[in-house]
Amino acid sequence: MSRVTLTAFQQQRQIAHGNLSELLQQIQAASISEEPVFIFNDRNGKRLDIHIHGDEASALAVYPEQGSHQSEETAVVKSRGRPKLGVSSKEVTLLPRHWEWLATQSGGASATLRRLIDQARKSNEPAENKRRRHERAYQFMYEIAGDFPEYEASLRALFADDEAGFKTCIENWPQDIRQYAWQLAFKQDEGK
Repeated sequence: MSRVTLTAFQQQRQIAHGNLSELLQQIQAASISEEPVFIFNDRNGKRLDIHIHGDEASALAVYPEQGSHQSEETAVVKSRGRPKLGVSSKEVTLLPRHWEWLATQSGGASATLRRLIDQARKSNEPAENKRRRHERAYQFMYEIAGDFPEYEASLRALFADDEAGFKTCIENWPQDIRQYAWQLAFKQDEGK
């Protein structure tokens, strides 16, 4: 899984970018005015309410998902499944006809279910990536660009997946906001 990065804006200008620790260091090292700072999660476009003069521990108390992932040594070992292989046991509820069909498949029920899920993920991946890109751009634009010219038209272009129309609609927006909105909307996800 790729690392979670954040981007901070103040007065319609990008002032910091990086993981939580890097972001807080950049903001605290910069001479910023008393204007509010808006911090966005690059993965989903949502605004985070992080106290910029606080420390990383206080931010992690509110947003624990922003921390680095646990190492294998500190992770809680579950008694079921194969934790060393990343397998965890969970319950699945199926109708009797589904269990009957699974019983006829080679490799057993678990292997068949994993195979079906992988096939579905691969076939839906392009549409799902597009939906994620549109949603994260919308989240950002809703928070920061609602009063900008051509806001509604830019949303129509976004959800129509019209990159050229989107760029035309946002051409009069502040440069950093324009660039970040385009990046969220049309830059392909890496490492997914």
